[in-house]
Amino acid sequence: MNHWLTKALPCFCFLVSFHVLGADLQAGKEINATCAGCHGEFGQGGKKGEYPRIGGQRAAYLEQQLRNFRDRIRINIPMYPYTHPRELSEEDIVNVSGYLASLVLPTKPPEFKPTDDALTRLRAMEKVMIIPRAEGNVTRGEAHYQEHCANCHGKDGMGRSDFPMLVGQYTNYLMKQMQAYRAKERPHDEDKPGGILDRFSEQDLQDILAYLTSIQTKD
Repeated sequence: MNHWLTKALPCFCFLVSFHVLGADLQAGKEINATCAGCHGEFGQGGKKGEYPRIGGQRAAYLEQQLRNFRDRIRINIPMYPYTHPRELSEEDIVNVSGYLASLVLPTKPPEFKPTDDALTRLRAMEKVMIIPRAEGNVTRGEAHYQEHCANCHGKDGMGRSDFPMLVGQYTNYLMKQMQAYRAKERPHDEDKPGGILDRFSEQDLQDILAYLTSIQTKD
């Protein structure tokens, strides 16, 4: 296990447990059957990031985004029908967010037993989430990330509070969202001129993505 994960895992597990404690995970799993049509059964996303990974994402962030879709704070027309109060109550938001946060998507294929059949192997591999290494200068990306992004998203990219986990997310999805923030098409804590993302060039953003893909766990 990577050294940084060894230190971060106990704290991360505590935070996940804390946020999902008030959620009915079975109810959340049932609600996720609707989400799975686009985001996958295990919240792994799809179409190379057209649908983002939501499995293992922070519950507080998922709750916040579902409310933002519902209240039209975040513009995403395909999400509107699914987040209408008639379709997704406040209790549902808590339950499905807690369930999704509880999902574990490993970054390494499991060790199979000789007796494991093809279906068992296929189902296990569906949960494996490995983001390809992005091109860019990892050293510069690390410097930018640790100086400007780590305070909210964590030094390890795993997020904190209602700030999302970035490590393990599709890089093209992250780039699309960063561009949306910069274009003021999506609200961000730094949505005023001169905000954090406005400080970066396109190459800086690419370097940050290269860094994030370099610190994925390997087990």
